[in-house]
Amino acid sequence: MSPQSYAAAATFPATPVPKVWNQPDSRRWFGDLVIVAFLLAQCFDGIFTYVGVLTYGIGIEANPVIASLMTVFGFGPALAGAKVVAGVLGICLHLRQIHSAVAILSLFYLTVAILPWGYILFF
Repeated sequence: MSPQSYAAAATFPATPVPKVWNQPDSRRWFGDLVIVAFLLAQCFDGIFTYVGVLTYGIGIEANPVIASLMTVFGFGPALAGAKVVAGVLGICLHLRQIHSAVAILSLFYLTVAILPWGYILFF
């Protein structure tokens, strides 16, 4: 008895099981560039926030969630945890190939987090 002789395909009238994961056809340089920019923005925002809070106090942090996490867990662990969560979620968007959202988030962090911290800390 051969391995293909168990049942004919015509005897089971059903639709085939859909693929859950489709491999991307080709690497997209835009998506790769955007996720690197997003992760760099997270790193710089975390570093600038840490230096800013150490220099000026916790009152300078504009995000109330991050400020309350800092009061409970301390500056370093709160920022590291928040940035790791943001980075993982950005990577999830990248893996789902939602590159436009990652690009918008990168520009958002650049304009509302990195540039203001750069101005406060260096000028």
